[in-house]
Amino acid sequence: MEEATHTDAAASFDPLRQKLMRVAYRMLGSVADAEDVVQEAFIRWMGADRAAVREPEAFLRRTVTRLCLDQLKSARRRRETYVGPWLPDPVVEEDEAEDVTLPLMLALERLSPLERAAFLLHDVFGLEFEEVAKTIGRDPAACRQLAARARTHVREARPRYQLDKRHGIELAEAFFAASRGGDMKALGAMLAADVSMHADGGGKRSAAIVPFVGFDAVMEVHERLASLFRQKGSTLVRAGFVNGLPGFVTLEADGELQTTALEIEDGKIAAIYVVRNPDKLRHLH
Repeated sequence: MEEATHTDAAASFDPLRQKLMRVAYRMLGSVADAEDVVQEAFIRWMGADRAAVREPEAFLRRTVTRLCLDQLKSARRRRETYVGPWLPDPVVEEDEAEDVTLPLMLALERLSPLERAAFLLHDVFGLEFEEVAKTIGRDPAACRQLAARARTHVREARPRYQLDKRHGIELAEAFFAASRGGDMKALGAMLAADVSMHADGGGKRSAAIVPFVGFDAVMEVHERLASLFRQKGSTLVRAGFVNGLPGFVTLEADGELQTTALEIEDGKIAAIYVVRNPDKLRHLH
């Protein structure tokens, strides 16, 4: 009987799993935490009176969102003690994500959990405010206010223009070649004057605990890194889009993976985001 219940629940849940993961990951910024939330939602789905649920997708999205809101409270406490810059777990895809890029995910971190939920559910996933209200337990007018406040905070992080996919990948590959080969002239030609570099090692691998800001600072750190790369090596695993930005995955000399994502503005690299924390890269193996 229990096996039949599991099979029946899975048959209706599995087609929705990927959508639920998208909601959970964009809420939490952690692949592992999102997987835990989605699994907990499945356990609750198995125990629910499924015959009484008219819209399984809406029911499960509400369940996942509420679990994420609970999770965000403890996540905030963990982030306060995090070593160095915190970046979301890298999700690497062949195509750029159209809805939530890495800069936008960082902007979402500055919102309250309810603002984040209202913004994502309405502005990203296209739900009406009546459904948002049912999901987060606030009335529609309050949800409109939450989303409006969120929109003001994240406006600057939304992509201002469409980046050609091929050009983005070509730029990422050129950046890899110049930074690993020590071609500082080629590297400098790619960088914006106010470029910044953010590295997330989480205290597990070496990484600067504050971002490098400005052309000179970023060039200086890459000159130092280039000599290390020449001595110890850095292998390109694949180029692609890392959280919606052109970038690449590399295998470093210590045997660990690393991701690099490039924020492009007006054809120049405006920000470089490097994830080195091995806990955030396990799902890429």
